[in-house]
Amino acid sequence: MEDEIVNRVANSKLINIDLEDYYAEGKRILFDISDWLFEGLLLREKDFREQVKNHDWSQYQDTFVALHCSTDAIIPSWAYLLLTTTLNPFAKKVVIGSLELLETVIFADIIQNLSVEEFKDKPVIIKGCSTKPIPDSAYTLLISKVQPVAKTIMFGEACSTVPLYRKKG
Repeated sequence: MEDEIVNRVANSKLINIDLEDYYAEGKRILFDISDWLFEGLLLREKDFREQVKNHDWSQYQDTFVALHCSTDAIIPSWAYLLLTTTLNPFAKKVVIGSLELLETVIFADIIQNLSVEEFKDKPVIIKGCSTKPIPDSAYTLLISKVQPVAKTIMFGEACSTVPLYRKKG
């Protein structure tokens, strides 16, 4: 009689959460407004508004946009707001900051809307390795969302996990 190989991980009640499964599809764009400034440093309202008016905004359809200025120019808030109002009909999300901040905001929205019912009183593994750019802050947001309901939380792969949390009682 041969011993059957049993995959105990597959048969366990462990729930794996892979943030890559929630990755929002769409191009990420870092929009540098310094190109629209006089000598890269001075915002001239009339010229800036003309640039906004004449720019082809349709190219940002279904994209995620991070607005920033790569120079030391002081940019008035209204300039970013004007760009946002112009991008909103096209882009999925607009933020002021870096691409990492953009990704954090995208994941914050996703995690906020994540139903945690399936994790109630269950052992959860949060998958660690990813090929997509998932910011560390997304993992902390996920822990905060799942911890109130999960029995345990581990990080890594089913074959090699780091325990993070165990519900008391």
